[in-house]
Amino acid sequence: MFRPTHWATARVLQQNGCDILIPRGQACCGAIHFHAGWSEPASRLSLQNVAAFDTKSIDAVIVNVAGCGSMLKEYAHHWSDAHQPERAALADKVRDVHEFLDQLGIKPPTGPMPIVATYHDACHLGHAQGITAAPRRLMAQIPALELVDLRESDLCCGAAGTYNLAEPEMSGRLARRKLDRILETGTRTVATANAGCILQITREARRRGQPLRVVHPMVLLDESYQGGMGAS
Repeated sequence: MFRPTHWATARVLQQNGCDILIPRGQACCGAIHFHAGWSEPASRLSLQNVAAFDTKSIDAVIVNVAGCGSMLKEYAHHWSDAHQPERAALADKVRDVHEFLDQLGIKPPTGPMPIVATYHDACHLGHAQGITAAPRRLMAQIPALELVDLRESDLCCGAAGTYNLAEPEMSGRLARRKLDRILETGTRTVATANAGCILQITREARRRGQPLRVVHPMVLLDESYQGGMGAS
């Protein structure tokens, strides 16, 4: 569903001098299972990921989905067994892509993006990982892009993993409130760093006939590195 976002992420990392390895043996992070109370299958998935990543030969495990990053960073805390040291070694390498690039210091993108955009703080990035400034700092380096504040940016959009399926009424209320705040900004581009948020906000915008573009910040950075809007 989000293959273009993954390719954009890889290209942005390459633009900043990173060699990208994508282990074929990796699996789902297990967050959906764990949050639903299915600890055993989540544990099996964690061990599959431990086996997939050679933590001694890499500098970081980059994640571009906030919910997945939160889960991977917490691997060492969820289970107390003989595999805890390996889980901890993997968790220690995990970095959200914004966190990583912000600390690395990016090569300034040069392609102009003459748009007005706003940014929604995904709960698992802002609340769980404490990463709020890094995405904004990265997007601020995109030429001609104007980033406007979103009121209640840190309020949940209602996706929350499987919450939109388990509690559709409350989820819908949150989605409507989030879209109301977005529409207040007058923007037509919304950036957010979690797949669930992208789906939730896009769905509510379509339901209400609002032509919003909801994308990951890496997509905007990638477009600027490739020449900006209107580039061939």
